[in-house]
Amino acid sequence: MKLDSTGCTDPGLIRTYNQDSYYIDPTGRFFIVADGMGGHAGGEEASRIATQEIRVYLEQNWQSSQSALQLLEQALATANNAIIQDQKDNPQRADMGTTAVVVVIRPSESPVCGHVGDSRIYRLRGTELKQITDDHTWIGKALKMGDLTLDEARNHPYRHVLSSCLGREDLNQVDVQSLDLQNGDRLLLCSDGLTEELIDQKIYEYITEASSLEEAAHKLVEAAREEGGHDNITVVLVSVEM
Repeated sequence: MKLDSTGCTDPGLIRTYNQDSYYIDPTGRFFIVADGMGGHAGGEEASRIATQEIRVYLEQNWQSSQSALQLLEQALATANNAIIQDQKDNPQRADMGTTAVVVVIRPSESPVCGHVGDSRIYRLRGTELKQITDDHTWIGKALKMGDLTLDEARNHPYRHVLSSCLGREDLNQVDVQSLDLQNGDRLLLCSDGLTEELIDQKIYEYITEASSLEEAAHKLVEAAREEGGHDNITVVLVSVEM
């Protein structure tokens, strides 16, 4: 499997600081996006810790006997514990937390992905852009139950209320799953600064109309800014060749 990838992040138009973090493994083994919360310093620190801890755990345990699913579960748990420890060491950051989405691709196993919170992973296959992750939010639960429509959810006052994030002693919602990939697929990992501004159809159009991954990533960020840029915007794109 041959992978091409790119990423970019932007503070948006409202905030002067960026609480998002992302990491692309240079050899294409894994990809991470995290969106922090808890004030300027707290959010930045939470997403930084999560990205670093996940990266280090995956690097140090890449050749372990754990399955890819177990490896990713433990990486997310390690990040959660590290943020909790930092909260204890720095009470001024006691309410910080972060979302996280991660894709792990081991040569000898099926690809896997994991997430906590409302950052998302999409897969573009042919003419279908499919959201792979389910938002860990009050709104996400309401949509699953059929209590809200997508149009109602986009402007609902509770749309930012998370039901799970890293940095909580009672972390109870970590989703890790196998990821079906085929030749020609493209993956999008992003923070909600993108999806709050652009509907899925617009995301699809910007990716498919661009001449390269780099162009697509920058067009997505710029489009989110033009739609208001109310939050930090982070995009990681991955293309798959078998």
